[in-house]
Amino acid sequence: MKIPKEIKDNGNLRHSQRECSIRGCSLNAERSLPEVRWKSPVKMAKLTYEKNKRKKIYLCHQHYKESNKQRKRTEKDFQKKGFLENSIKYTKPKF
Repeated sequence: MKIPKEIKDNGNLRHSQRECSIRGCSLNAERSLPEVRWKSPVKMAKLTYEKNKRKKIYLCHQHYKESNKQRKRTEKDFQKKGFLENSIKYTKPKF
């Protein structure tokens, strides 16, 4: 889909500016993330957010960076390393 030249020149590509959902933050949000997937990383980063009807979390750059660090830490813990490495020590049978 092509963007009309008037809109492209003005830079008004976003329809509305939202504020960060974190309490006490008044910066403009750069990301809108689903609440279902990002609720726990935001809480693990010790941030409190305001809920809305759309079930989205709007985060500014700094708060996204903090919660993304927590998300990556938890995903790293649950990565599958390999079947034999995680099981009981494998030894070859003796004949």
